Amino acid sequence: MTAPSPALTEKQKALHGELYHAFSPELIRERARCFHACTRYNNAGEVPRRRLIELWRDVVGDASPLPRRAPTDEEDEALFEDEPWVQAPVTIDYGTNVKLGSNVYINANCTLIDTCLVSIGSRTLIGPNVSFYSGTHPLDPALRNGTRGPELGKEIHIGEDCWIGGNAIFLPGVVVGKGATVGAGSVVTRDVPAFHVVAGNPARILRRIETKMDPEHHSGRTERPTSTAVDTMAMLARQLDLEDGDRTDDPFNPDKQ
Repeated sequence: MTAPSPALTEKQKALHGELYHAFSPELIRERARCFHACTRYNNAGEVPRRRLIELWRDVVGDASPLPRRAPTDEEDEALFEDEPWVQAPVTIDYGTNVKLGSNVYINANCTLIDTCLVSIGSRTLIGPNVSFYSGTHPLDPALRNGTRGPELGKEIHIGEDCWIGGNAIFLPGVVVGKGATVGAGSVVTRDVPAFHVVAGNPARILRRIETKMDPEHHSGRTERPTSTAVDTMAMLARQLDLEDGDRTDDPFNPDKQ
């Protein structure tokens, strides 16, 4: 564990992965700012896409200007077609440590503990109730010491073109490679290689994904296609059967028909 650097602010220590105190005045203010920004976003109601983008940029501290308004509502919405879609409600600690690529979709009830950077690559799809925990605490309770003790964190990086099932949890320091699939309910405690399916608690590799996006893909291979959602869910169901023998009614498991 890296020793704290006295020359750094508590925020800088956190971003460097060092022990820091989360209840310093600066970080209390930053969490309060994000809380109120999330509240405005979550309670926006039926507003134009432009307004949602404004509110989201407020959450993540993005001060870049929006494009000039288009003549019609349809044309104006088209200006934001590559912006991330984040379904309310969302819960975030700081917001400024969250970076989303283009065409990202995040379903409802996402939690982002962004003590350190949490990045999500372009075209990644995230199911409901997914949590990203970049923050953690010392195991020693004497050091942990409730709100008076220090915390620390590690960055989380989700690659481009990933598919994250609902209720998945990502722990500090995890890197998920491009094009990976994470099964619903998984707890991801270690890195996931690109173009692989993982599932379980802790998440384990189930198989490699055959796709022309993979640099190691060979067009001459003639394996059974695995790109459909049903194929993937059947595979996950079979894996779950190895751990839970009473899943007799699983509609995605052809072995139980």
